[in-house]
Amino acid sequence: MKRLALDRGMERDFEIASAATSREEIGNPVYPPARRKLAEHGISCSGKTAVQITAADYDRYDYIILMDSNNRRNLRRIIPDDPDGKVRMLTDFTDRPRDVADPWYTGDFERTWRDISEGCSALMEHILTEK
Repeated sequence: MKRLALDRGMERDFEIASAATSREEIGNPVYPPARRKLAEHGISCSGKTAVQITAADYDRYDYIILMDSNNRRNLRRIIPDDPDGKVRMLTDFTDRPRDVADPWYTGDFERTWRDISEGCSALMEHILTEK
C-alpha cells in the first residue's frame, strides 16, 4: 500500500501501518519467508517488528483493514464497535471478497502476495474515487 501511494506521489497523504490482532508474535521480526517474498518485490522489512492494534487506533485511522475472518474475530475483542464503518476486509474492495490466503497455514506466499496486491490496488482505487 505504501508503494501504491509512493507511485502516485501521495505518500504524504497517507499514514499506513500494520498491526496484529493477536499477541503471539508481538515484538518478533517479519517472518523470514514473508521477508523474502517482500524483498523479491523490492520491499524492505528492516527493523519492523510486530505490534498489536489498540482501541485508540480506531480514532487514529480512517480505515482498519483486515486480512481474514480470524483477524475480524480477534479485533472485536479490542475494538468491539465500528460506528463509523472503518473496519473492512481487504478483499471487500475487489470483485472477489474472501479471506486473504494465510501463508502460515498454506505455505503459499505467492498466493498471499497476489491476494494482498489485488486488495491494496482495489482499496487505493476506492480511496481515490471516494475523494
